[in-house]
Amino acid sequence: MGLRFLGINPDTPEGGSPTVWEDTETGDIVIQSYRADEATLADCRRTGEIPDHETVIRLPRVMVRFIPADERWDGVTDSQGA
Repeated sequence: MGLRFLGINPDTPEGGSPTVWEDTETGDIVIQSYRADEATLADCRRTGEIPDHETVIRLPRVMVRFIPADERWDGVTDSQGA
C-alpha cells in the first residue's frame, strides 16, 4: 500500500491535522481527523451500530476540497451512502 498526500487543513496550527490521503492501490480515502464526541456518536448510532473495528471522525468542512470527486459514486443510493 502506498499513500498519496491530498491535503492538510490550512487552519490547523503547526500542520498537525486533519489530513487526507488516497491509497494508491485501492483508491480508498484515508483520513486523520478529530474523534467524534459522544453526542455525535449517539446521533450516528440512530442509524445503526458502530462496529468495534470502526470509528467515527469529524472532518472540518474546509477539508472536503481535498476529497477527490469520483464519478463511480454519482447516483449511489444504497443504505451505506457510498
